[in-house]
Amino acid sequence: MAYEIPVTQARAELADLINRVVYGGERVVVTRHGKPLVALVSAADLERLDALDAPAEEQVISSVSAVREVASAPRERQRFGIAAEHRGSSPS
Repeated sequence: MAYEIPVTQARAELADLINRVVYGGERVVVTRHGKPLVALVSAADLERLDALDAPAEEQVISSVSAVREVASAPRERQRFGIAAEHRGSSPS
């Protein structure tokens, strides 16, 4: 669970909050009117979050590309009147 603090108090205690994050391993959520505004996390936590995001983005892109290729092939053959397709070489 993260430590929550209002933005007005966070301004006055920024150095202390940074120490809590870096040395205490805490996560601090700065709030405005009781709603989360920003979070202070360690650089190590940020790297882990970035590493989690990267593969997911790449997977989505490759999935969308694959779906587009498969879905468009039959329509393209019909559109251009292509009756045959290359299936690669078969082992002898």
